[in-house]
Amino acid sequence: MADFALRPVGRVESTLVALDEAPRQPDEGAPDAWLVFEDAFTPALDGLTAGADVLVLTWLDRADRDTVAVHPRDDLARPLTGVFATRSSDRPNPIGLHEVRVLAVDGARVHVRELEAIDGTPILDVKPVLRSRR
Repeated sequence: MADFALRPVGRVESTLVALDEAPRQPDEGAPDAWLVFEDAFTPALDGLTAGADVLVLTWLDRADRDTVAVHPRDDLARPLTGVFATRSSDRPNPIGLHEVRVLAVDGARVHVRELEAIDGTPILDVKPVLRSRR
């Protein structure tokens, strides 16, 4: 398989500064945070408005990339499970997926609700949430 390169488009600015203080899911106490984009990507934010729900893809740069199995939620009473069946941040390609609501857009900065990523986490992409019309 061919290797490929990703380049961050920005970084997370958050009050969370250590892995051990970060909630595992946004509804477990994740603070509001800022997505801070490189100036070159400011035009990519055109059309993004307060109230929009978006998916933020991050690179979990502090993850252990050699991990292939974990005890879910670090609970040793739970059976060892392959990381592809969990939301563990430790995995071969530690891509974070975060659904957040946009609170405000200010130039190259986007204020979002309940983001569990820690300060300095690289941002790979942002995509709108598409709701099913069923």
